[in-house]
Amino acid sequence: MIYKPMPLRRYAFLLLCGIMVLTLLASSRAGAAGAEQKMDAVLAMDASTSMNDSDRNKVANEAMKMFVDMASVQGDKIGLLSYTDQVVREKALLKISSPKDKDELKAFIDQLSRGPYTDIAVGVAEAVNILEKGREPDRHPLIVLLSDGNNSLNAGRTQAQSDAELQAAVKKAKELGIPIYTIGLNADGQLGKETLEGISRETGGKLFITSTADTLPQILSEIFANHLKLKVVPLTDLTANGDYQQVKIAIPNGNVMEANVSIISGKPVEVKLFDPSGQERKVPSDGVVYSQSRTYSLLKLLKPPQGDWTLHVKGVSQDKININLVYNYDLELVMAPIPAKAKAKDTISISANLQSNGQPVADAELYKNVKATLLLTDIDAKQTKEVTLANGGSGFTGSFVIAEPHDYEVKVRVEDASFFRETAAAVVSAKPGAAAAQPASPQHTGADSGESGKPFPWSLTIGGALLLALLAALALFVLPKVRQANKGFYGQLVIEIRDIDTGERTSPQYRKLNGFRGKVKLHQLLQLAPELAETERIVLTPGNDSVYITNQSPCLIEKSGRVYDASKPKELRNNDRVQITLQNVNKSITLDYIH
Repeated sequence: MIYKPMPLRRYAFLLLCGIMVLTLLASSRAGAAGAEQKMDAVLAMDASTSMNDSDRNKVANEAMKMFVDMASVQGDKIGLLSYTDQVVREKALLKISSPKDKDELKAFIDQLSRGPYTDIAVGVAEAVNILEKGREPDRHPLIVLLSDGNNSLNAGRTQAQSDAELQAAVKKAKELGIPIYTIGLNADGQLGKETLEGISRETGGKLFITSTADTLPQILSEIFANHLKLKVVPLTDLTANGDYQQVKIAIPNGNVMEANVSIISGKPVEVKLFDPSGQERKVPSDGVVYSQSRTYSLLKLLKPPQGDWTLHVKGVSQDKININLVYNYDLELVMAPIPAKAKAKDTISISANLQSNGQPVADAELYKNVKATLLLTDIDAKQTKEVTLANGGSGFTGSFVIAEPHDYEVKVRVEDASFFRETAAAVVSAKPGAAAAQPASPQHTGADSGESGKPFPWSLTIGGALLLALLAALALFVLPKVRQANKGFYGQLVIEIRDIDTGERTSPQYRKLNGFRGKVKLHQLLQLAPELAETERIVLTPGNDSVYITNQSPCLIEKSGRVYDASKPKELRNNDRVQITLQNVNKSITLDYIH
């Protein structure tokens, strides 16, 4: 293939587009805080054989599948992990972009098996590792850890070793801002509550304890809601009579992005849906997503119009049906700036409002039943005081008096029956010498000033010109890299893993590459198996009808029986095969590239 240089005018056009994008990004940073937030979650489940007694019907699997179905139709990322005293199976964070992605995750959950022994440290450490490698910035990370009891360690592993690994993993989760929600399934009354409680407390998560697996779907709903600052709204509990029974679904305002209706039942149900005008909506259809499993059904309404919807539910006679609702709002709570410095006895005014996409929400119905509270924490005295704020129908206002010459943390919390939000915290210091300075007088007037008498921003103008020049210089280098980073793969890899000691081989594993962009690590394709961690530094990048393999690991790569030096990218074409010999374990990996 002959490479033709890109015309200069096209570079100029792309550069102009880049400058426009950067300008828009810079001007909208404040507004971006109001955009819908996405979630990066890892679900980690105890897969020890003791779960055969505490969860005979594998309700935990059903609860995890319901969590997957409650995730947004696009954008959320979910990883999965089952553990005993080692990682049994795991799946790296998968970004949900279609129903097929959710089906893939649920199919993985159905395939989870159980084994002997339990070591909670293994589950926590690997869940943190998955999130650390696959999470994205400005998203909501979390881990859900389900365990049915205390550790049951294999020979050669001491409790002290397990405790040390767990402590290190919890510390890393805290440093990375990853809350861990723990679920203790206390079927035999021997749950190690202190361990699970400590994990959640240290990371900012929450502990849930239940004596029966039947409550797990409800718990997973609460974790989903709590993490995204939402609330589970109970709709009704029904005893099925064999006919359709009506349930009202109120959409209170136009800011509801999604309404998740979970129908938890022991037997299959049938549903019909009617919008506020009384017109029947086909289930599923455009704007109506429906998924079913053995113990639940989930109805998801996308950007539903405001008003009272009606759900008709038909179950098997005498079956108990529990129906809950979780709204997902595109809302942020923003507090107006307050002085960073003040004096004792000063009065500080507070103002906050709800925003969507950086713009104030003018919806009286949304504000109608919202309660607002100022949370004022005296940092020196370590005391928090709550002050009720006034709801004006379009915002919240109030004030507080600086009582002592201390430092104070200030934030606002609002809540109603279906959601809650908190502002970012602000700090005001009233310690001696912290009084606010007077603004400086203008230093220039006349030709160097605008009509207001303020000096002309020469530094900003010159800085902007230098930035444009820098962008122009970088464009020639950055644009090709951007194109490569977004280039797609073609074809698939067939992977076999051989145990060198026994000669046993795994069944061929087919890994499609077209879901990746720019590059993919071999370790990802191996589902992040811990014993194969050295493949983390073997990277595949897309070519034209081919892939390139780069090896920065100590592993030995061979092709046709000869050493294959891939320290720099080497091309693999259709039907090419390479063998990778690992150094840390006695295993080899065979890769066949098929276009």
